[in-house]
Amino acid sequence: MTVERVHISGDVGVRSGPGVLPAAEVSDLEAPRYLGVRRRPPALSGGLRIGVPLLLLVGWWYGSSSGRIPPDVLAAPSSVFDALRELIATGQLVDYLLASAQRAGLGVLVGGGIGLVLGVAAGISALGEELVDPTMQMMRAVPFLALVPLFISWFGVGETFKIVLIAVSAAVPMYAYTYLGVRNVDRKVVEAARGFGLGGHRLAIGVIIPSALPNILMALRICLSVSLTGLIAAEQIGAIEGIGYLVTLAQQYFRPDYMVLCILIYAVLGLVFDGVIRLLERLAMPWRRHLVAR
Repeated sequence: MTVERVHISGDVGVRSGPGVLPAAEVSDLEAPRYLGVRRRPPALSGGLRIGVPLLLLVGWWYGSSSGRIPPDVLAAPSSVFDALRELIATGQLVDYLLASAQRAGLGVLVGGGIGLVLGVAAGISALGEELVDPTMQMMRAVPFLALVPLFISWFGVGETFKIVLIAVSAAVPMYAYTYLGVRNVDRKVVEAARGFGLGGHRLAIGVIIPSALPNILMALRICLSVSLTGLIAAEQIGAIEGIGYLVTLAQQYFRPDYMVLCILIYAVLGLVFDGVIRLLERLAMPWRRHLVAR
């Protein structure tokens, strides 16, 4: 926009397009604010992230030590810590974590991969949408825990049942978010890519999936969270190791310390999964950090 100074009846003004601004109004204009990125100090950012969990931990410790929280309602932090040391000393904690991680990893890999392929196919092609979307929407409406008796009759109570259950729980959110992300890709970008000769799998891998990457990473975050629910349900049936199996043992022998410990382990796993996805977002989409208000 071009701005020029003009004289009107002896007053100085500013011409901007067809109009003229008086000099008094020009003096009231403010300089634009800094539009760059003001990064918060890492120590302050880390303190804000752990502030609320730390306050909850302090409240839990105070309530248990003062007797306001009975031990049969919620185990004290010291009891939970003793249970953790016991599991570490016997080596069971590592074995159970590895068993759960293997089941969850295979389930999310299979289910997430299927949901990703189906979401891209339904988002790109009208034929794919007509073939895939009604079935996936019906699966989305059915709680995956309702499939447990059916899967037990099909696969028994072995590892196949557990992995299939986790895969089903992960496939539906991956499909839904991928389908939404593909449908929100700018049509002009797709047409430009086709103009350069891209089509088929090259168009999907080179243009559509990278454009839908924010939705796909969000879907992966939800898949990992939902897989923990499927993992608990799967490991409470016919399992001899795993965190879900430990929950069953704690319930049978009424060990509140082990119950709380399992809950904390799941919470830590959730934080680890979220941290991994955040790292992937920073590496794959470095520009998104500049969109966050500080």
